[in-house]
This record gives sequence, C-alpha cells and structure tokens, in this order.
Amino acid sequence: MKVWTKVKLTDRNKDVEVISKSLTNYLYEYGPIQNITRKYQIKEEDRKLLDQYTANRIAGILMLYLANDINRINDIVNKYNIPDGIIKEIIPELEGYIEK
Repeated sequence: MKVWTKVKLTDRNKDVEVISKSLTNYLYEYGPIQNITRKYQIKEEDRKLLDQYTANRIAGILMLYLANDINRINDIVNKYNIPDGIIKEIIPELEGYIEK
C-alpha cells in the first residue's frame, strides 16, 4: 500500500541547488510577493521560511526530473491539481536577455 508522505532527499546536487535558489528569486523578487510582504508586514524570518520552502520544493521536483521519475512527478501533478476557480488562465511568462 502506498502512503503519501514528505521525505527529504539526501542526494546533493550543486546545480539543482543553484537553480532552485535562482528560480525562487525569479518567482518572488519583483512579483506581487513584494507588495504582499509590505502590505501585511510579513517579517523577514517568515519570508525566508517561505523562500526556503519554495526552493526545497523546486529542488525536489528537479531531482525527480533528473532521475526521470515521471511517475512521481505525475503523482504530484495529480494530487495538487488546482481547480479552475483559483487560477483562471495560465499565460507562460519569461524574462531574460534577447539578442537584438
């Protein structure tokens, strides 16, 4: 019988760590989280906790991707699929250097 549980991976991968930190900053640095942090006077320690949680989750997904563990990635997708009412429309968004 399978049981849903959270585990901490012991494997370390410096590339995954750098990418996870970078993606966390990419997601939060200039987006609405800054306004929310100021508006609700979220403490710096709480913000660091949120950033760490996000980076850890991103790292876990990247490790599954590198291990080509599609089944576990699908399990996560199926468990956390958000109903349509919460997120209306996905519009892929990127930023970066563009050669002109």
